Amino acid sequence: MKRNPQPKGPRAAQLRQRKFRRLEGLEIPIEGLPGSLSLNTTRCGKPNCHCATGEGHPSWLLTYSVRGQKRVLRIPAAMVAEVRRRVEQGRAFTEAVDEVFAANAGLLALGRPRRRARGR
Repeated sequence: MKRNPQPKGPRAAQLRQRKFRRLEGLEIPIEGLPGSLSLNTTRCGKPNCHCATGEGHPSWLLTYSVRGQKRVLRIPAAMVAEVRRRVEQGRAFTEAVDEVFAANAGLLALGRPRRRARGR
């Protein structure tokens, strides 16, 4: 497969700078977690429980996907701060990778051959 030369110009330079700035010091967070952490309330179904007439029982849930399958983990209250920190690590890493991939796509678009207009 023939490799296209690196695109030139101010826009290409800007994209490369953005990409390498984002990659600088980026490490894979070993304990990072995917998904989101949320507080939900549930009702236990007991007729005399406070949740029957008032607010439900609080429970923390980590929701994430694996190969397109949605997964939900119940998180004990004692672990919420640690899980939140790890989810934030995972989110920051994912955002950095997305930004690098977007810059790569922009560079690809700038470097592809242009089609000539008809009649010229």
